[in-house]
Amino acid sequence: MWPHKLARRVLRCCASVILALTLAACGEPKLPSPFNASDVTAQYAQADFHLFAANGQPRSLADYRDKVTVLFFGYVHCPDVCPTMLADLAQVMQQLGPAADKVQVIFITLDPARDKPELLAQYPLAFHPTFIGLSGDDVATAKAAQAFGVVYQRQEGKNGQYTLDHSAGAYLIAPHSSRILLAPYQQPAALLAHDIKLLLALNR
Repeated sequence: MWPHKLARRVLRCCASVILALTLAACGEPKLPSPFNASDVTAQYAQADFHLFAANGQPRSLADYRDKVTVLFFGYVHCPDVCPTMLADLAQVMQQLGPAADKVQVIFITLDPARDKPELLAQYPLAFHPTFIGLSGDDVATAKAAQAFGVVYQRQEGKNGQYTLDHSAGAYLIAPHSSRILLAPYQQPAALLAHDIKLLLALNR
């Protein structure tokens, strides 16, 4: 057999083996997700919070079980990320139209020392009349953040002032926590609205 013919046969054999190994490793093909945000249901299926509304009433995720809950962790004195996210979520509510009645946006403060209840009663409302703020002591705040994989760190400034570096995604939680999505910071409002509509459809 000519050397070049032998080489071609060897290459065809190797290609066949590689293809077979690749198919075996891949298994069944995965269908594309219908969501724009990441599906993190398996990771946060048991996640919850135990905090307080501005009027002092205790609140947990179960209090909003019949709605799509949108959770965002931040703080009132945040210079850019938090107001941008809340403004984006206000646009989402506008795009949802009547379906917005089935959505609850919750702003959870990571800075309870400065974000007192009276401040949390007003800050979220500046973006949308249905937005609410929740807070707790340092321990409850840390537990809520940890439950949802939120990290935050205090950065000291001048004259006793400080800022917080923190995770900036929003959690979209279907009714009865049947599906949990994590949307990145500055996800376009239209994509967020699309995902929320799909989550609402899960409860029909």
